[in-house]
Amino acid sequence: MPREPLWEPKELPFGLLAYGPAADPGYEDGELVITTGPGQDRFVHPGREPKVPAADAPRLLGTPPEGDFQLIARVTPRLRSAGDAGALCLEVADDQWAKLCLELSPARYTVVSVVTRGRSDDANSYEVPGDHVWLRITRTGRAFAFHASDDGERWTFVRLFTLGTEREAAVASVGFMAQCPSPDADGCTAVFDRIVFRPWAPGDLRDGS
Repeated sequence: MPREPLWEPKELPFGLLAYGPAADPGYEDGELVITTGPGQDRFVHPGREPKVPAADAPRLLGTPPEGDFQLIARVTPRLRSAGDAGALCLEVADDQWAKLCLELSPARYTVVSVVTRGRSDDANSYEVPGDHVWLRITRTGRAFAFHASDDGERWTFVRLFTLGTEREAAVASVGFMAQCPSPDADGCTAVFDRIVFRPWAPGDLRDGS
């Protein structure tokens, strides 16, 4: 359930609300920090009956203006246990959502994407040599695209997909998330900076722009 508005980052044309388990997010000088506790993840296993209540993780979400857009951020998560991640995420309904993560999967920093339509899929993209990566969510028409980048300039295509109805896609919420699936871990902190919002989509999703 949404809580009271937390932040209105100067980089975004919309405010952010807190969803999921309670967390203690912070925002200062363009840096957004989210910390999750152990056993907190947003994932519905595709081969098992969904848990009730569903697994969840703390996230900050807002609704951008209608039309095409890009949400970009550099994420530097402190990953210690398998599945720990910092992510950009989008939601169109309680059971229709997606996330683009920098995740410890299982022992290396990896760009991972998940799209959930009742149940989740799970796709590893590529390993990251350092401790951070730029992530980008694009809405183009009624479709969404995920990209990742080592430098915030040259982008690697991760996936293109639709989610929800055309109207739901037009009013999707987007934002930031941290996760720590292991109940025996110490939690995970994700730092997001270099946050950029652009009210247009790239002209070509696959040419690195």
